[in-house]
Amino acid sequence: MTRVPTPAETEAVRAARTWKLGETPWQVIPPIGAPRARVIVDNDFSGDPDDLYQLVHHVLSPSVDVRLVVASHLRPGDPFDPGEQQAANAAAVARDVFARMGLESADAIVEGANEPLSDRATPRPAPAVDAIIAEALRDDVATPLFYVAGGGLTDLASAWLREPRIAERLTLVWIGGGEHEGLAVPPPGAMPIEYNLLIDVAAAQVVFADSAIPVWQVPRDVYRQCLVSDAELRLRVATAGPLGRYLYDEVAEVMRAVSSYLGGAAETYALGDSPLVLLTALQSVFEPDPASSRYVARPTPAIGDDGGYVDVAGARPMRVYTWVDTRLMFEDLYLKLAEFGRWQTATDAATAAWEVTR
Repeated sequence: MTRVPTPAETEAVRAARTWKLGETPWQVIPPIGAPRARVIVDNDFSGDPDDLYQLVHHVLSPSVDVRLVVASHLRPGDPFDPGEQQAANAAAVARDVFARMGLESADAIVEGANEPLSDRATPRPAPAVDAIIAEALRDDVATPLFYVAGGGLTDLASAWLREPRIAERLTLVWIGGGEHEGLAVPPPGAMPIEYNLLIDVAAAQVVFADSAIPVWQVPRDVYRQCLVSDAELRLRVATAGPLGRYLYDEVAEVMRAVSSYLGGAAETYALGDSPLVLLTALQSVFEPDPASSRYVARPTPAIGDDGGYVDVAGARPMRVYTWVDTRLMFEDLYLKLAEFGRWQTATDAATAAWEVTR
């Protein structure tokens, strides 16, 4: 549903004020200290626009060093993007977001595979797979590496199939998978296989059962907690400069498109990918952890072909989040958008005064 721009359209919306990843020119009071963690962002940016909010929020968060942005595919024929070049479309959308932000770091955007795994033993080649392996195997940095995924897991699974050593070098934070028995029940009319899992069931089977990658999972019942109201989006997002208006309009377009099929307009939208920011960039100062959210520790299950969980004796532990701190997560997003919007729309004189105060 997110509109895929042409290169000319992206150039037309390129912001005048520029910056690069690792810089924070919009902050009057600069951040204290260096980033505490590295992040690889993986999302299907030509799909549900909640991933645009997550991407913007992550790159506006100075506590993490965004190393790569993996543009990944949706399931074949997905209503959001039914084309055959979904990963290429996702990369075009991500570059467009960077241009709107004046962010001159498009080299961090890497294209993933356009198809799911054919089986659990054969990786899909893609530029993203090479980049994931290279970042995970770096020996010149000590900061932890989080792989944050808001869609399918094709490119991470392919990277592990190519180089299993990456399992020791990163933690997966994944928005996806169905409800766990004893913790939650599916919503009314739920898809039999959860949306993100359905993108590539085999890839999730590789990551959960075949690999030793540590997993922090945000299943469907938890990402559905991440509701914002249309009033919030109108007053806290659409008013935050041209970037905020773009983000609002992308969600509004989806709402208009589905309202006739769902019995009328709704006043809420789930920004379900935003916990990827909460669980990595918004950790506690002392004893760093996503301390304001709740999880249970469980043995990592295998995933059946039907999308269900299969117990595995002696499996490595994983985190299953049961509740996320939406107040911290969304208030931080709104304030960062407002701060960035003020800087981006400031007059030249105001910008000069801004720089003097830094």
